[in-house]
Amino acid sequence: MRSGIFRLALPWLMALACAVATAAPLQMHEVAPGVYVHQGAHQDFDDADYDGDIANIGFVVGKQAVAVIDTGGSFDIGSALAQAVVKITALPIRYVINTHVHPDHILGNAAFADGNVRFVGHAQLAQAMYESQDAYLRAAPARADGGKNTIVLPNIKISKPQRLDLGGRTLLLQSWGPAHSTTDLTVLDEQTETLWTGDLLFTERTPSVDGEVKGWLQAIDTIKQKPVARLVPGHGPNPKDHAAAWDAQQRYLQTLQSDIAQGIDKGQDMSQVMQHAATQEKEKWRLFDVINPRNVNLLFPKMEWQ
Repeated sequence: MRSGIFRLALPWLMALACAVATAAPLQMHEVAPGVYVHQGAHQDFDDADYDGDIANIGFVVGKQAVAVIDTGGSFDIGSALAQAVVKITALPIRYVINTHVHPDHILGNAAFADGNVRFVGHAQLAQAMYESQDAYLRAAPARADGGKNTIVLPNIKISKPQRLDLGGRTLLLQSWGPAHSTTDLTVLDEQTETLWTGDLLFTERTPSVDGEVKGWLQAIDTIKQKPVARLVPGHGPNPKDHAAAWDAQQRYLQTLQSDIAQGIDKGQDMSQVMQHAATQEKEKWRLFDVINPRNVNLLFPKMEWQ
């Protein structure tokens, strides 16, 4: 049976080999049977050595096919992820699922674009990727092979809960309203009860705001009520205590929002608010001095005019 599967997958493997021949496989951790995760580094986009490897990415292996979940922030990281799949299984990749629009999760898509892979995302993801592509591609790490970076849009759009079949294994996809971004999608491997949260959950790394804090807090309230065996956050290690991880993020977001509102009520300008907003959270999060001011910069104008 395995030889038959290998023959079916051979064209995909040959095409993939050409794209990733020079890529060293990413280090993967099997967090549950058939569920492989690569944990990204705690780096910032502006770091001199940024290569796109900051998000948690990985794949799930079924009996007939593989689904990749997020592809990293560069073509080379996507290629290294593809090579990791080849190292572990001869099964073809059927789906690439993007949990949201941000470049550290989608710029590796092109490494999987061989014509047979279906790209999956939130119903609003294609439009958001199209609108952001110029900025993302200007800032994208250069490809080691000298090729041109490209954006690959989803061709399966999720607007309501939907299952994808990998052969004896289903993934339940759910889209969310504006929260961390406007295109958030969660992926539940129903066999192992492993929930890929995308950037709806950060651990260790300071949560980055790009959507709507109110919607994000509502999404957290909903998700944390659902019992799952394990969580794969968008950034940081898988938490052992799920409730504590969600509570920590809620606390940060609520504190940030409250401190900005208080500063506005006092007539402070944005630079003044940046000096104190959520500073009591500083020692609890990585990259706080970089990400927290960006969050204030995004939220202050919105809240000032509410």
